[in-house]
Amino acid sequence: MIEDFETIDEFLTHGTSDVEEAIRTAAATEIMPRFRQLAAHEIDEKSGPHDLVTDADRKAEIYLTEQLVKLLPGSVVVGEEAVHANPATYEAVHGEAPVWIVDPVDGTRQFVHGDPGFCTLVALAQGGVVRASWTYAPAHDRLAVAIRGGGAFLDGERLRSGSPEPGRDLEVATSHPYYTTDEQKRALLGLWTDGVRPRSCGSAGLEYLSVAQGVLDATAFSWEAAWDHAAGLLLVEEAGGTHLTRTGAPFRITGGNALPFTAARDEATARRVVELLSGGA
Repeated sequence: MIEDFETIDEFLTHGTSDVEEAIRTAAATEIMPRFRQLAAHEIDEKSGPHDLVTDADRKAEIYLTEQLVKLLPGSVVVGEEAVHANPATYEAVHGEAPVWIVDPVDGTRQFVHGDPGFCTLVALAQGGVVRASWTYAPAHDRLAVAIRGGGAFLDGERLRSGSPEPGRDLEVATSHPYYTTDEQKRALLGLWTDGVRPRSCGSAGLEYLSVAQGVLDATAFSWEAAWDHAAGLLLVEEAGGTHLTRTGAPFRITGGNALPFTAARDEATARRVVELLSGGA
């Protein structure tokens, strides 16, 4: 049931189930019917062959945009595909209005290739602070939710990231080379050292979920797009982890971060990754 909420706090107390319903419906009607059923004309390139968009991305974002703004009066949406069409809409992440940050299909490359490793990401932020997030993996029907100050949960069970086992190599998911500058490539090379097992990342949202679950030790990402990071960073925080840029400051969804940055299971791991990134630059 959709009600009128005057503030984010009131909404987060009483209205989050409506967000879950909207996300599940978008996935059921616009994403999953196209999974492993895409025709060639339903797939397009954006900046290049590694940056794909499909009809599932576009239509799911349209549906979520229509539904989410109804839930919280005065809110706006920053969606990946809308920003691609009109970059000026990204400026809303800097404003004071509540903003829904949406990635309708995070891991479009996996989606196109029939790999179930993709998800839908939604975050609610205001004044540059992420207040709540939803990470939904529709091919597995798994939903992770985080509320700032209220914890992180996967299918209703509390997530706790914990700390890596002493003496074990750190597993770190890293940016693909084609998403990095030469300087960032040099920084990421710092992870190729004893005690660390770097690997290329899949869906950013699912990598963050793995950190929150304590399955993955850390990430090292080199791009700032809020729709890729906002939901997952809050999920990691509320599970007990943390995130740091190369200057040691937390990542800001409003931009201006020292890249690459990390999200990790605990502060000690985050600081170790930042140290290696700084040494590799």
